[in-house]
Amino acid sequence: MNWIIAFVTSLMLAWVGSGPAGAAPPKIELQPQTGVPGATVSIVGKGLGPFKSAQVNRVLFAGVPALIQRWDQDVVEVKVPSKAQSGPVEVLIGKKKVQAGTFTVVYPKILSIHPPSIEPGHTIEIMGEHFGMTAGPRDPNTMFGVNDVVVGSLVVRPRRWKDDKIEVDVPANAASGDIAVRLASSDPLPDGSCCAPVQHTVSNAVSLKLIPTVQVDPVHGPVGTKVVLFGQGFGREKTREDRILIGGKETPVAQWSDRAIVVHVPLNAESGPMVLAQRGQERIVATFTVDVPKATGITPASAPIGTLLRIHGEHFGAYSESGATPYNYTDFDTGQNRVEIGGAPAVIYRWHDDRIDVWVPFSAKSGPVVVTRGAPKPGADGSCCAEHGTVSTTPGDFTLVVPTIESFSPASAGLDEVVTIKGSGFGSFIKTTEATQPGLGEGAFKRDQIELGENVSRTEVLFNNIGAIVLSWTDTEIKARVPHRHLFGIGKPGQFSADLATGPLVIRRGSWDLLPDGTCCTPKKWLTLEAGTFTIEAKGMPDQSFFESRPEGSTND
Repeated sequence: MNWIIAFVTSLMLAWVGSGPAGAAPPKIELQPQTGVPGATVSIVGKGLGPFKSAQVNRVLFAGVPALIQRWDQDVVEVKVPSKAQSGPVEVLIGKKKVQAGTFTVVYPKILSIHPPSIEPGHTIEIMGEHFGMTAGPRDPNTMFGVNDVVVGSLVVRPRRWKDDKIEVDVPANAASGDIAVRLASSDPLPDGSCCAPVQHTVSNAVSLKLIPTVQVDPVHGPVGTKVVLFGQGFGREKTREDRILIGGKETPVAQWSDRAIVVHVPLNAESGPMVLAQRGQERIVATFTVDVPKATGITPASAPIGTLLRIHGEHFGAYSESGATPYNYTDFDTGQNRVEIGGAPAVIYRWHDDRIDVWVPFSAKSGPVVVTRGAPKPGADGSCCAEHGTVSTTPGDFTLVVPTIESFSPASAGLDEVVTIKGSGFGSFIKTTEATQPGLGEGAFKRDQIELGENVSRTEVLFNNIGAIVLSWTDTEIKARVPHRHLFGIGKPGQFSADLATGPLVIRRGSWDLLPDGTCCTPKKWLTLEAGTFTIEAKGMPDQSFFESRPEGSTND
């Protein structure tokens, strides 16, 4: 009889348990069981039922309400509350309470930062533990908040975030101070709805030293190149301990001030890190590449004096004259950049990194074209300079051509008629422009009065010392008009100037030489070739009425 009663009782309990009021508690699991405030935790299982309201459906972490993000029949997702403590996690469904497991709250901790001192704008690594798996949504205005890093007084969004490592770019306007990791957490309002203001759990603070940014310009060039370090806090003057190294080689310092350091790439420089050594500490401020000048060709390969010769190549660097700098350094000489043609120094017109234009000097000879850069070698203490030296490159040989006149015709002609001069080695025609007058450009920048004087490089055709208009000029043929300036008005009106009617027909090219100290330039020198005697015929002159209409003694220009 007793077994019948027991059997019936078990059937009734089973029937009651299967109804809504006596339903068996669901079996659920907490994933993960450890996390930081603000982390998302999932409660996975069956029979969690539908979400009805924030008052009916709740999750507690050791009694502290959590913000519910999702509630389905088989999974619930919640945020770990900012004030959560380690302990049991409970799921409340109306009056039903289900144990989900035990949760351990961990807190972010910085173990180290690398490097401990850095320039603003660079990246640091924060090594530690319990940072959480993600920084959260990218929008800092999200209701759930965003994990971030505080650098001094600035809040910074990291570039990479892992549970044990964070990478963050230090802002350009940051200052030295403490660095800390902040984890954002959103808690529910008292009625369980979303959301209370975002709270932050802050890690321990670690000191970060920010050092002033140093900009280096340029970061490559051949020996002798002037390099400027821009920054602040260098000190008013260089001390015995202050040094600049390029590729491990001592670099001569030309200027040292609190905001700028000027050095020149030494003769023995090697590519590598540029190191600023100050007060017993060293820092790499750039990687410098020492370029090797290389000349690859010349145009033209043969020509007379006064020709503008172009040298092609690479890594010629910037031009500098011996001892000439914009900073007026004292006792500092980088050595001179120069070009020689057959051993004679050429007059430099333009100097670019990949091409150099020079005037073939008056004293040029056939022979190799040599491009030379000067550079200093510092003393053991970095002072300038233990010695000077040069590096050279040659694109090939240049052949100096001497112009030759073979013929000209006609031997006599009237005003404005065309005379043709034939021969060889005439070279190119040089106009009277800024390029042909050394120092004219510099004077213009100084706002000096610009005048084209006699001392310009040019090519000319002269009829009895009177300049003619050149119509064309090639290496083998020149065409020029018979001039008429000053041929009239000498004597009575209409009278032709007989003493100017016949005289030498001359072509000439002008050029210069450098002065003995290497500066520019000697007075212009002329290479003069006489074609023969030419007669200006009394043809093409105005009629008598032209002279009668002009005041006596006037000239026709």
